[in-house]
Order: sequence, then C-alpha cells, then structure tokens
Amino acid sequence: MRAAYKVRTVQPLTRQPGAGPAPDPTASAGSGWPPGEGRMVLLMDASTPLERRMLEAWVRDSRPATCKAEDVEVVAIPPSRRRRARQRRGALGRLESAIAEGGDPLMVPLRIAWFSPRMDGVRHLSWLDILTFTDPRDPGSLRQRWVKWRHPRRARVVVGEPARLSELRSHWMEKGSADSTETTGLAEFVARRAALALERAERRLRGARYKVPRLVGEDILSRPSFRGGLAALARELGTPVEKIAEEASDYLAEIAATHDPFVIDVVAWLIRALYSRGYGKDIHYDRERLERIYATAQRYPVVFLPSHKSNLDHLVLQYVLHENGHPPNHTAGGINMNFFPVGPLVRRAGVFFIRRSFKDNPTYKFVLRHYIDYLVEKRFSLEWYLEGGRSRSGKLLPPRFGMLAYVVDAWRRGRSEDVVMIPVSIAYDQIQDVGEYVAEQRGGGKESESLRWFVKVVRRLGRRYGGIHIRFGEPLSLREWYREQQGIPAAGAEPDEQDLALQKLAFELSVRINNATPITPTSLVTMALLGVGDRAVTVEEACAALRNLADYVRRRGLPVTEVVDLTSPEEVGRVLDHLVENGVATVFTEGPEAVYAIRPEESLTAAYYRNTVIHFFVSGSIAEVALVAAMETAEEDRLEVFWKEALALRDLLKFEFFFPDRSDFRRELAAEMALHDAAWQDKVRAGGGQTESLLLSIKPFNAHRVLSPFLEAYRVVGDLLARQPAGDKVDAARFAGQCLALGRQYRLQRRVTRDESVAKGLFENALKLAANRGLVGVAGDEDLAARRQAFSREIRQAIRRVDAVGVLAASRRTGLLGRSGSSGASSGSAA
Repeated sequence: MRAAYKVRTVQPLTRQPGAGPAPDPTASAGSGWPPGEGRMVLLMDASTPLERRMLEAWVRDSRPATCKAEDVEVVAIPPSRRRRARQRRGALGRLESAIAEGGDPLMVPLRIAWFSPRMDGVRHLSWLDILTFTDPRDPGSLRQRWVKWRHPRRARVVVGEPARLSELRSHWMEKGSADSTETTGLAEFVARRAALALERAERRLRGARYKVPRLVGEDILSRPSFRGGLAALARELGTPVEKIAEEASDYLAEIAATHDPFVIDVVAWLIRALYSRGYGKDIHYDRERLERIYATAQRYPVVFLPSHKSNLDHLVLQYVLHENGHPPNHTAGGINMNFFPVGPLVRRAGVFFIRRSFKDNPTYKFVLRHYIDYLVEKRFSLEWYLEGGRSRSGKLLPPRFGMLAYVVDAWRRGRSEDVVMIPVSIAYDQIQDVGEYVAEQRGGGKESESLRWFVKVVRRLGRRYGGIHIRFGEPLSLREWYREQQGIPAAGAEPDEQDLALQKLAFELSVRINNATPITPTSLVTMALLGVGDRAVTVEEACAALRNLADYVRRRGLPVTEVVDLTSPEEVGRVLDHLVENGVATVFTEGPEAVYAIRPEESLTAAYYRNTVIHFFVSGSIAEVALVAAMETAEEDRLEVFWKEALALRDLLKFEFFFPDRSDFRRELAAEMALHDAAWQDKVRAGGGQTESLLLSIKPFNAHRVLSPFLEAYRVVGDLLARQPAGDKVDAARFAGQCLALGRQYRLQRRVTRDESVAKGLFENALKLAANRGLVGVAGDEDLAARRQAFSREIRQAIRRVDAVGVLAASRRTGLLGRSGSSGASSGSAA
C-alpha cells in the first residue's frame, strides 16, 4: 500500500501556517490619521475610562497640522466589548446631535486593540488566562492599566474604514427608512456600522481565524425582508405581529452561535488536550489542499460536509482549521448537545443548535431560513453532517436533505454567487465510540447526551487508538452542478427536501465523501480476519490473507492513510497487537506460534472497521457473484445473465451502498472486470472453461467477506416476512426485535454464518427495501404472500452464489486451486 498523496501533521498551537507572519501591534498600519477634508466625527468605541483617555491622547497627538481642531469632533458610541460595559451602554444623544447638526462629515470609528504576549514570535494564551478564563485581548480595567504600564506595545489604536454621513444615511434608508430628514434610528445604525468596521480592521491585525460575526441578532432582526416576512407570516397564521416577532427573536437567540475569540482559542486548546489522550498529538491531513480551500473561502461561502464516525469529528476538524488560520465554521448541531458545560462553550466557538423536528413550526422555519441566508450572504463557512447522525455500522449513512435544502435555497435566491461544498472524510485507526454502537446494533438503547455521558467519553480516551486522518474530497460548486444538471430551478416558498436535483446533489456529495475515505491498516486487517471465519491465524497466515488485498488496493490506486507494507510480518503484527490491546482480537501464545482471532463478542466491532472502507470492494464482489450466475446458466447469452444478476444485486443492496445509475454502474463494473482481464466479455460469452478461468483469475475473492453479512441479515428479514400473515400490519420497532431473536436462532443453527449479520441496522435497511418493493402491505393484497416468498428465495439464491465464491476462496487458501493450475496460487496464499 502506498499513500495517495503526501500528508502533513498538525503541530502544537503556534502561528497560522500559510497565513503570513503573526500580527505585530507595533506596526503602523491601521492606526494612522484618516485622510479626508472638512468636518470629521471620530466615533470612539471605549469600554473603560483608560481606553477613552488613550483614544483622546491619540487624537490630540496624531491630528495633522492641516486639520483644524474645530473641524474634529470626538463622540463616544456604545462600547462593543466587555460584557458589563455592553449592559450599561450609554445613550446615543451626542451622536444624534452630531448627525442633526447637518453637513456631510466623515465618520471615523476608533478603538483600542489589546494583544496577548508574544512567545517565540507567536501570540499565545497563557495557562493563567485559560485557568481564570480571562482574555488578554479584552482585559478589564486593572489589567489594562498593568499592560499599559509594563507592556505598552501590546495596546494600539485601531482605525476603522471611514464613511461619509451621506453614504451611511443612504444605506440606512435602504434598510427601511423613507425620510431623509429623520434621525431617529440612524444613530444606532451608524454606531452598529462603526463597530463592524472596527471588527474588520482589528481582524486584519489578528488573522482570519477570528473572522466571526458580530451583532448577528440585531442585524437580522432589523432587516426589512425579515420584518416584512414576519408581517406576512403573522397575517397567514392569524396571529398578532408583535407575538410572532417576539417568538422569532427568541428562536434566533436559541439558534444562533455567539462567537467569542477568546473561547475559540480556549476550545482549540481543550480539543488538543482531549483528542491527544487517545490519539497522540498528530492529526494527518493534506495541508496544501487545505490552503486551496482557504483561497476558495475568500471568494465564496464554503460548506464542510464531514463523515460522522465519532464524537471527535467536529472537534478535530475545528482544530485543524484553527491551526491553519481558518475562521471557525458555523456548525449545525443537534439541540441534544446543548447541555452544560459543552453547549455554552461550543456555541461560543461556532456551533449553532437546531431542533430535531420543526416541520409544524412555521415561525422557527422562517427564522432558520433567514439565519442561513445571513451566513451564506456574509460568506461564513458552514459545517454539518450530511448523514445526520453518527454511523453505527461504519458505512456512510444515507444523506439527510434538510440543511442542504436551506443552503441551496439561499443560493438560488441570490444570497451568494456560488457556494462550494467540501466533502470531508475523517478516519480513525480505531474509535473509542464503537462499544456504544455495538450495544445499539444488538438491540440496546442509545444513551442520552449529558454531563455524565461526556465524562464517560473523556475517560474512554485514556486508551491508545492509533491515528486520526482527515481527507478533503473533490469540491463541488453549486453553480456548476446545477448548470450541468438542468439549470437553476426557481426558489420556492420554502426549501424543498423532495426536489430530485437536491437529492441527486446529496447522493453525489456522499459518493465524494466515500471516495476520499482513506483505507487504514486496521480496516484491511479486520477484513482479512473476518474473511477466514472463526479460526485463528498466525502472523504469517495473516500476511498471506492480506497479500492480494494490498495488491488490489495498489492496482486500483485507492487512497490509504500511510505507507505500510501489509505483507511485512512486523507491520501486520503491530496492527494485530493493537487490536488485541483494545480487546477487538485475542491472541493465544501458549503454543509454538502466537495465533490471533477476532473475539466472538467483538465481531461487530471488527465489522465496523471493515465497513468504513467496504464501499471500495462492493462492485468487484458483485462481479464475482454475477460470474457464478453466468457459469451455471444454461442460456446462450451468458453476458446478459451476468448483467442481469449484477443489476439484481445492485437493486437488492441499494439501501446499503451508494450505487451510481444503471449506465454508470455498468461502466464501473466493466472497468472492474478489465482490471483482471481485458478480454473478460469474450470469456463470459464463451462460457465453460473460459468463464471459470476468468473467475479464478480474480485476486482476491471478496464476495464472501463483503456481501455475506448483508445478505444473511436480509435472509432473516425475508424469512420473517414470509411467516407474517398477509393482513397483519408490520410495526418496524417490534419487527426489528423479532429479527434480532430469529437472527440469534439462525446463528446457533449455523444458518447464519457470521455474528456481524445479526445487527439491528441491517435488519432496518432490509425492511426499508421490503417496504420499497411493496412487501410491507395491508389486507387486500392477494399476492402479497407469494411476493414475500419470492423475495426470500431471491435472497437465498444470492447467498448460495456468494457461498460458492467462499468455497473457491477456501480452496485457494488450502492450495487446491494452485494444484489444479487454474490460478497458480500456492498453499496458504491470500484468498
């Protein structure tokens, strides 16, 4: 196995790679006297008396001789920093008077920016800052005086972008006023614009990682489109507009993230402390790809769509982005995660919480739509899990369309010229959450998120789980995607989750996440061990079982996490020992050689790791089964039988894997077969010995270890459905429990050969397939019983052919195929 591309590892919190040198407050940029002639109003944003005196001294010392003192007026505006100061904001009387005085003065915002100490040329938070939860960039009165006395170069004046009053008045009128002589409300608008201008100016000094929105609630609530929409909604619902407005304000406060630069840094420090307990200090990723994403984010809003395998997914992605100078993503989180202390912390680091269900709450949907509009319009990066929740099986879950529909809707309505979607795969050598998933797959309940639950998560990280690997997939432009599809459809009254183009988009993004997923040594080793059944193997036998798998990965050019020689006994032994250390495998050392096997009770854990990369092997496995069907048919057109069987398996497993449409699927399967033999179609048509020779040339055989777990689970569902009286209603929850019981029975009877086939998630997907075929019917369907029997037979037939591949794999391991001369394999070779 060889890495698909060179990756880098993150370093301890230092400067922003690729973001230029750390800002130096001693530089003169951003603090010079603003150019301009005539009357000038300096808008002083000061949170303490000391800041006010420092700004006044700066005005006195910096005013050029060409600027007359009587032309300069200093006006205090409500301070935008320090929570206590914000609570006691002063009146805007002086600013209103300056506006009412007439003329067209230049309005210039001023502020004092405070910086943390520099260590090794980089600005850091100190341990004291973190322990006392005090931000050196937003110090209180006493600390300001101390810094000014001991480290005066850590404080500097920031001058925001100036603007003429006429320009500000024009923007204010566009926001909803119609009277150019009216000043009520204009002063508040000017003060808010001044604060935003200062944020932008200060961000240029501190770095892009602190690009966070300010005054989000005030900005959204004051928009004419928002107010007008509320009025229309109130008329539609027959509710007083004041009540709807109050509800909307409460919902916005419930949803919106409240960024705090200090908390962003603290959370980054906590994330590193958390993940490094179980995974070491390094996170492996492609820094050059991340720099290209950063460049894209300067032009368009970007949406990160990571896979969801662990509770650490968002945290490690946030850390990598922070370490590389990116601003924190606005991340959609379930309201279930809004518990103390996690909720308040992550909300101030970029997470916004949304309810699990709000379809019957039009006001909530209205507020969420405008919040997403705001983020897209302002080019803030977003993030959510396309799957909705964590995968309990290891495979990527089917996409959820809700948040995607809101973003696409915002783009359709012109909130941004384009939106770029970034598929992200986050892979782990091993995962600390797998124990929970296995319990749920065996019928256990999900533990609710709480402080107690969070403490358990932290404790589990005390063990070693290997490495973390982040891969950024091929970006997708909404503009280009819809242009290639059918043009941009008109935006509707509200986001449409049933839109076919939207569903195709979600499917494509899921495929790109899968394609970016790197193959870990653990995933291949567990695939090999599960493929040999319940017998133990030596390290050398494990290497033999892996030989053809590793060669197949190399020939396909599949992405891998690292350069590892999985034919090396030392490397394979290391992976096996790691599995033993975490209780997934067991080792017997009392004989002449150590032998390893998956623990029977941990088969679902091993299957989880195998399933993270199983999508790379599905098409080849289907081709193997289709070849068996072509070999045993009596029909003349054996190639047609091959395609018929392949498409039937595609349809049977469509709720498990992301298959392309039929034409693309045929091309994909043809390319897979050509990998083994360029003349494969001629050999299939010829039949007999040529088709058999083609089948035996495939290395490795995968159908028995890839398809069997799913088809055996589907057999349980098919058999149980066939036993159900045709008129009885099938209750999904009760039926899943019955499947678990029947699956355990079949396992004891060896009708099911694999422990991982008895899994709640597989039974649920099989029932979805049955419902899709109209097999979960009601009274009155006369042929329902017969169609259920046919469904059960179809699954059994597929299992029989997969078992035939398994027999061939076993024969190859024993050397029988080698002695026959069919494959040239030697005893003990990989299947």
